[in-house]
Amino acid sequence: MNKKKPKHTSNTIALNKKAKHDYHLETKFEAGISLLGWEVKSLREGKVQIVDTYVHMQNGEALLIGANITPLNTVSTHFVAEPTRTRKLLLNKRELAKLAEATQQDGRTCVCTALYWKNHLVKAEICIAKGKQKHDKRATEKDRDWGREKQRIVRDNTRQ
Repeated sequence: MNKKKPKHTSNTIALNKKAKHDYHLETKFEAGISLLGWEVKSLREGKVQIVDTYVHMQNGEALLIGANITPLNTVSTHFVAEPTRTRKLLLNKRELAKLAEATQQDGRTCVCTALYWKNHLVKAEICIAKGKQKHDKRATEKDRDWGREKQRIVRDNTRQ
């Protein structure tokens, strides 16, 4: 009769905030992920970390390396769950060619920035990224702090 409401209204499973701090993100792609059943159950519970993930091109395939999906306690004892296994990303040939070409350029890499639900499927947002130097990180932080300070000044002046 009454349908159960979903636990989360947000479609986001996990974000990689460190990637935005460490890299200049350029081109974004949406990729499907080849997962096992226990991994999907763990993702529904939000037991995933994608902080140090990156995408490696091998034999014309894109592989997600470094994603840590923690197994649930309900996983059967006769099945060995490997939390950090390499997972295949599902992309079309054109997107794979763009990724391969971009990662071969000097200083470019491909990182996973987010995992999210799209209908009943798990999707990964991957970005072609170029590493930031230390002074770039400081400039980004300085701009962010100045933006906050401007908001405080405007807020305080409008109250009076």
